[in-house]
Amino acid sequence: MPSYAYTGRSRGGEQVKGVVEARDRREALAAVERLGVVPVTVSEGAAAAAAGPGRGEVRMGGRELLIFTTELSDLLSAGMRLGQALNTLSSRKTGRGSDKVIADLAEAIVQGVSLSDAMAKHPRTFSYLYVNMIRAGEVGGAMEEVLRRLVTHYERVQEVREKVVMALVYPAIVVVMGVVTLAFSMVYVVPKFTLIFDQMQMALPLPTRILIGTSRWLARYGVFLLVGIGIAGVMFKRLIQGGRGRNAWHAFLLRIPLIRGIVASAVYSNFARTLSTLLGNGVPVLRALEIVEDTVGNAVISAEIRNARTRVTDGTTISGPLAAGKVFPAIMTDMLAIGEQTGDVAGALNHIARRYEGELDRSVKIFTTALEPILIVVVAVMVGFVAVSILMAVFNMTSGLNV
Repeated sequence: MPSYAYTGRSRGGEQVKGVVEARDRREALAAVERLGVVPVTVSEGAAAAAAGPGRGEVRMGGRELLIFTTELSDLLSAGMRLGQALNTLSSRKTGRGSDKVIADLAEAIVQGVSLSDAMAKHPRTFSYLYVNMIRAGEVGGAMEEVLRRLVTHYERVQEVREKVVMALVYPAIVVVMGVVTLAFSMVYVVPKFTLIFDQMQMALPLPTRILIGTSRWLARYGVFLLVGIGIAGVMFKRLIQGGRGRNAWHAFLLRIPLIRGIVASAVYSNFARTLSTLLGNGVPVLRALEIVEDTVGNAVISAEIRNARTRVTDGTTISGPLAAGKVFPAIMTDMLAIGEQTGDVAGALNHIARRYEGELDRSVKIFTTALEPILIVVVAVMVGFVAVSILMAVFNMTSGLNV
């Protein structure tokens, strides 16, 4: 989605700058207001990059944010006040981006700014979910409990992300080694045999002629091929970052065999875990759905949550509007409906999250089990074609010499 830089005023009257992602300017204004900021200017594109924190802003990585949240929770549980805890954390000099962010938070607290408003000034570090959870903790006086829930939430999110990444490590290694082997064969090995075949002036088998032609083409135009692949990759990335391209890509991911199980399970577990955390922390249903819509990570599911949110009014259930769109699995909405009937929606959502985290584990195992032999066969066929093509020419040559 496009990025919009904003300037505005916090509840305490402080000037606030930041960047939000939105489909259009009206949605960007709404997103800024949800952060508790009164917008003054909102700009898109290159102007946004220059006006907001953008590329030059220091930020915490996912692991740093988890450590910061854990340590802040521990210090508050030990009896420290918020300002004292932030000063303690800011006094540590790690040389990473977290130093500047924590120092800014500590300074803002001294000036009387709320922690949620101070965090809203760092949108690249603290997500919309994080800021709203902290704001709910400030209102309810349960900051320690909120931080513990955030630690649990981000630990599980990090665990899911690592599972998906680890599932792709071995296939990536196989592909890279296969490509390197083929490139070495086509650029170094095949040309040496080509010189020998040219000197012999013998008719070559069709596979050998195809191999030699491909090798010569890569030697001449290989650089242009790499440049073309790079340009295509950049264009594809831009295409799927917003608008119809993003929606189409996310819908495609939910239909690809082997991939759809991983994507869907990760999205559903993230949806259930986040919504459970928000509702359990006292965030109203409509606001919770709004936050989940922005953090679920899939445009198709996000659009369905947005449609469901328009059908939800005070006093109605969540399961019915979610089931109406027929995007969420029936078993998921049925389990949520049972939780609504028993008055334990947060507990039902936690059960749903655990179920789909288990589904994610199974989907990852199936994916790696199926993908590894497929990639090995593909690489073996390509490398085998090179070897067989050369051997066929060598056999023809030796037979012509009556050896």
